[in-house]
Amino acid sequence: MQVLALPGRRGVWDPDAEEVQSAMDIPHWPAGVLPASGSDGHADIVDPVLGIVHSFFQLRNIDGQWRAAQYAWTSIGGRGWGEPGHYFQGARAAAVPSLGGIIRKHEIDDGDAIYTHALAASLTFNALSANPTYVYPATSADANAATTNTGRIPEGALLMLPAGFDTSTIGNVKLRKVAETLKVYGAYVVDRNFGTPFVIYVENGSNFSLHGSKWDNAVARDLDRIRAALRQVVKTNGWLDGDGKPMEMERRLNLLSMRGAWKWNSGPRVGVFNTWQQRVLFAPASGPAVQTNYSNRNLNPVSWAVPQAGEAYRLTVNASGGARLRLQLFALKSSVKLFDSGELEDRRVVVFSWPAEQTRAVAVAYSGEGGQASSVGGSLVAVDCTESRR
Repeated sequence: MQVLALPGRRGVWDPDAEEVQSAMDIPHWPAGVLPASGSDGHADIVDPVLGIVHSFFQLRNIDGQWRAAQYAWTSIGGRGWGEPGHYFQGARAAAVPSLGGIIRKHEIDDGDAIYTHALAASLTFNALSANPTYVYPATSADANAATTNTGRIPEGALLMLPAGFDTSTIGNVKLRKVAETLKVYGAYVVDRNFGTPFVIYVENGSNFSLHGSKWDNAVARDLDRIRAALRQVVKTNGWLDGDGKPMEMERRLNLLSMRGAWKWNSGPRVGVFNTWQQRVLFAPASGPAVQTNYSNRNLNPVSWAVPQAGEAYRLTVNASGGARLRLQLFALKSSVKLFDSGELEDRRVVVFSWPAEQTRAVAVAYSGEGGQASSVGGSLVAVDCTESRR
């Protein structure tokens, strides 16, 4: 299925590539796609064949043609949040898919006392923070958050009810289940809404209604009591992954992207960034090609993942068809070269210490030879002292 731009727009915004695409070609488009109501028009499409969740903002069907304002994607087997290199992985402002954390239809009346996962929430501008606009694990926030928000809670924050919050007086069983979940798993702030103190997101078509056919004053009072008791989690003793093992994700995430803009240096062809593969792809040609990225957008400045001077980082190349990658760091003010990886082939690894000076990154991509297709990508990950000495 080809998804085109909304009327009056140049194309579909692709925040991963940081480019406006004339159209997005999405395979395996299912029948009966129904975007969320309201101005955001969120819709996620799960493709188990590709292992991808396609995420759209303002998806609409206009005269039989699907159109959208923005497209992003995440891996079904991923962590659910973006990483610095691939920092925008969904249509929500926090850069996550809209299905993340939502209450699913089959969960509502499943007999459990709680939902067995963190929920997804949004706040309005007078609750959301202008500085910082987002915190870990979010990688983004609303574009105008720094100038319009007036509150204290950033996107990406985990909100929870205190363990001692009394849910026994909540008469509405659906609301009580939400409240019990907020005591155990909480809700991540993933977006901004307009005019509502807080929103918990539910799957389309669930008919999840707290008030029923008319306004329920008791429900309204309980909602206000929940709102007043919600607190942002600002410190924990540690995090566990899905297998119950300790993790330190902010130091284990890829910082490097292969997005453009790439400038031609030599050869018959120019490679193109492919968001699904997170690589630069070169088509077959008679000779090798070389291209350079001076934009410094290879290292997106996610606030909690800025490289630290003196720390060790591991550069790993992922390439096919004989392609190679070179990463250089230059002093921002003097343009002195501070690091040069040299030309690295597939699976080559270099560990180096991050320079003390402010830097700009320059990436050079080399295609393979011999008339075959080739591709090149890479990762840049912080390592601990033990790893750096190996």
